[in-house]
Amino acid sequence: MSIQSVGVIGAGQMGNGIAHVFATSGYDVVLNDVSQEALSAAIGRVEKNTARQVAKGAMTEEARGAALARIRTTHELGELGGTDLVIEAATEREEVKDQIFAGLAPSLGADTILTSNTSSLSITRLAAKTDRPDRFMGFHFMNPVPVMKLVELIRGIATSDETYQSLLSVVENLGKTAASAEDYPAFIVNRVLIPMINEACYALYEGVGSVASIDASMKLGANHPMGPLELGDFIGLDTCLAIMNVLHDGLADTKYRPCPLLVKYVEAGWVGRKAGRGFYDYHGEVPVPTR
Repeated sequence: MSIQSVGVIGAGQMGNGIAHVFATSGYDVVLNDVSQEALSAAIGRVEKNTARQVAKGAMTEEARGAALARIRTTHELGELGGTDLVIEAATEREEVKDQIFAGLAPSLGADTILTSNTSSLSITRLAAKTDRPDRFMGFHFMNPVPVMKLVELIRGIATSDETYQSLLSVVENLGKTAASAEDYPAFIVNRVLIPMINEACYALYEGVGSVASIDASMKLGANHPMGPLELGDFIGLDTCLAIMNVLHDGLADTKYRPCPLLVKYVEAGWVGRKAGRGFYDYHGEVPVPTR
C-alpha cells in the first residue's frame, strides 16, 4: 500500500502536531475539524513551529514553504475519504470516535487505511464497527508530536499484516521509531505512565508530600525531566482520568482506581495547562502550585 496523502481528524494539540510531521516529511495533508477557530490555530501553530525549525537550521525556508503548502484544511469529513491514510485524533471518548468513523464511511476509498491516535481505547472494538477491520490500526503519537520520537503501533485482532507493514514504513519515513503494542488497555506507554501520575496524586491526596516536593523528588531523585504532577497538567488531567478509567474498567484491578483528588480536579475544570489551572496555576509568569 503506497501512502502519499493523509487525512487528520481533529486540529487540537495532537492533530496539529501530526499534520506538521507528515507535511514536513513530504505527505499531502487534509486537516479536518468542526471548528474554524481550531483549524486556524492549528495552522498558526504549525507555522510557528516550522519557523523555529528554520531558525535552528533543521529546515530551509524553501522546505518550510513547501511543507505548509501541503496542508489543506476542511470542515467536511467526506473530503478525507480520498486520502490513502486517515488518522483520527479527536477527543478520547469512544462514542465520538465511533461517530467520526461512521460519518467517514460513505466517502472512503476501497484501500484507505483507518487509524486512531487513541491513547487507551480498544482498537479491536473501534475497528469492528467499521467496514474494514483488516485495514484499521492504533497509531499513537506522543506529545509534542514534532519532538517525540516514538509511535506506538497497535494491531487489532483483525488487522492484516499488510496494513501493519504499511504503517511501519510510514513511521520510518517520518524519522520516528515504532513500538509494537498488543491491544490491551492503555497499550505500553500509558499503561506505565498514567498510573505513575495517579500514584503521585495519591501521594498528594494522602499528605505524603506537597505538589512542589513530589515533583522535585521525581525530577532530582529519579532523573525525570518533568515531575509527575507537572506532566499530568501538560497531558491534561481529564485525559489522565479517562485513561485511568479505561484501565480500571478494562482490567478490573483496584490498583488502577483513579485517585479521588484527580477526579475532583477534573470536576472543578482544573484540568491543567490548557485550562490555565491544574496542580499548578498558570496565570502568572511562573506556575504556582495550587496545593
